[in-house]
Amino acid sequence: MKILYFAWLKGKVGTAEEEVSPPASVTTVAALLDWLEARGPNYAAALARREVVRVAVNQEYANLEHPVAPGDEVALFPPVTGG
Repeated sequence: MKILYFAWLKGKVGTAEEEVSPPASVTTVAALLDWLEARGPNYAAALARREVVRVAVNQEYANLEHPVAPGDEVALFPPVTGG
């Protein structure tokens, strides 16, 4: 699974992207965020305010119940405003 981090999430995690292999029990966006948060203090800091983190799975906006699977691309980013 490829995880992409944007804006301040990238800064807090310390990387723009990474390949991860979550356990088989990680089948939803919520479970993935829980697993990522438990990976260390930088991930916990990045996901501390989960209500403002937006998620896209395979370039489609996704909610916390959306399924995830090996081979997916998951992007994490703050809210985007236009102008």
